[in-house]
Amino acid sequence: MILFYYLATPIKSTKVVYIPKGNINEIISYLIRKDFSLTKIDAYILRFIGYPQSGWIDIGKSSLSRGDFLYKITKAKAALVKITLIPGETTEIFLKNVAKNLNLNFLKLKNFYIKYAPYPEGVLFPDTYYIPKGIDEKYFIYYLISSSIQRHKNLSKKVFKNFNQKIWFKKYITIASIIQKEAAIKEEMPLISAVIYNRLKLNMPLQMDGALNYGKYSHIKITKKRILKDNSRFNTYKFKGLPPYPVCVVSIDAIKAALHPANVKYLYFVKSKNKKHIFAKSYKEHLRNIKSVQK
Repeated sequence: MILFYYLATPIKSTKVVYIPKGNINEIISYLIRKDFSLTKIDAYILRFIGYPQSGWIDIGKSSLSRGDFLYKITKAKAALVKITLIPGETTEIFLKNVAKNLNLNFLKLKNFYIKYAPYPEGVLFPDTYYIPKGIDEKYFIYYLISSSIQRHKNLSKKVFKNFNQKIWFKKYITIASIIQKEAAIKEEMPLISAVIYNRLKLNMPLQMDGALNYGKYSHIKITKKRILKDNSRFNTYKFKGLPPYPVCVVSIDAIKAALHPANVKYLYFVKSKNKKHIFAKSYKEHLRNIKSVQK
């Protein structure tokens, strides 16, 4: 009788719950850390109900009995929708697409991102995500940010043996984001990285259009008028140094290039007729390259 009343007690839940892989005790401990009002007793009960499934679980409603909740995490699976975040895209454009595809509120997505992300851009990891139908804005953003930050940590620790969040994002991911916007092909990335580092070392402005493709300007062609009117720190024609934070999400290749620039003395590059770039060490050589692509 006592068990019956215990199972009938109400419990609050999100309509969709993520269950990690692990044994029953680990799963219950994870849910307790995520503010689900569960106890050690629930781990014992689950041994009779069934083993919890891993992945996204469709609970269906936010208020239900404890018994229903425990049953659902062993039996229900959520229908998934594929969402792809491509390298070079900005978070704002991505969230607009997410709002449309998952029928979510864009402003809520954006506000939760601002609340949970350490930086306005460059935090999310480009990938194909399988997201459950019915997920809410808060849970979606929390899941993407937490999983992305973990991947950033793993990369940093692999290279530096530690994770200094400020240096990682404000230096390496910011440089990687400019590389991502500027490079025509993967093979160019270390060369563009070298140009960035060489210019920074000489205290030269970067003068790179890609830095102006931030936020809502992700797909806007950079014109002389835009360069003259934009007074943000992303305008590397007006301001020396790096922008205040990344301009887009970045690929592993761009991060590798930011960490390991090519050993060259290039300071300039111009896009050729085949869309690839021609690099130069001097301004005089750069002017010749500009003339050659204008013929």
